[in-house]
Amino acid sequence: MTSIVSVHSFRGGTGKSNTTANVAAVLAGRGLRVGVVDLDILSPGIHVLFGVDRPEHHLDGFLWGRYPLREAAREVTPPGTAGRIWLVPSSVDPHDIARIMAEGYDVGLLGEGVRALAAELELDVLLLDTHPGLNEETLLSIAMSDALAIVLRPDHQDYEGTHVTVSVARKLAVPRTVLVVNKCPEAFEPADVALRVSEAYGTPVAAVVPHSEELMVLSSGGIFVLHHPDHPVAALYGQLADQLVGTGVRA
Repeated sequence: MTSIVSVHSFRGGTGKSNTTANVAAVLAGRGLRVGVVDLDILSPGIHVLFGVDRPEHHLDGFLWGRYPLREAAREVTPPGTAGRIWLVPSSVDPHDIARIMAEGYDVGLLGEGVRALAAELELDVLLLDTHPGLNEETLLSIAMSDALAIVLRPDHQDYEGTHVTVSVARKLAVPRTVLVVNKCPEAFEPADVALRVSEAYGTPVAAVVPHSEELMVLSSGGIFVLHHPDHPVAALYGQLADQLVGTGVRA
């Protein structure tokens, strides 16, 4: 049975895709079969973290009926990883993005494709990197998720938007919702931040990820936990993975 996990933020620029990629790498490192789908169709980017350059097959093509979603999934497992990772990227072609914006797509088809992909690849975990904000496809991904991670920065705009997302998750009866406070200034005490945020939303904080010079230097040049496996931030991504899908390894 595949565990479906959505990683969401109300605004862009929170580090949502970086969080998704790092959790995927952590889980694959534990021996799990992991799928990642880039649902941020209007501003795709997670493919860069996995070293994929201008994907030929992508989510957009599936949504237009050109091929099954399995054909858009490419293996991106890092060398030496115990498990496996498949990525379904979105198109970075401006014409494709403009078409999606103008025509939209069948949200129901997206749900069917995601479930079929999980079954075909025998995935343990399927991570959905959502589009920021709330729209029809984001609501679908949240509704079909077993767990939801909401990534926010410690500022008032993120706080207000996150209230909306938490409320939606409750209405959709998501079994498990956690918060990730990202890019936290070093002057803030993580335990205090976690306490204030969890009390404000009535939702557990899975990790408070501090602003990290190493993380900023790496930027989109790769997946942090693979480059700095012993860094305290890597441990926080592991902690988040535990909160989302547990600590088990595929038998």
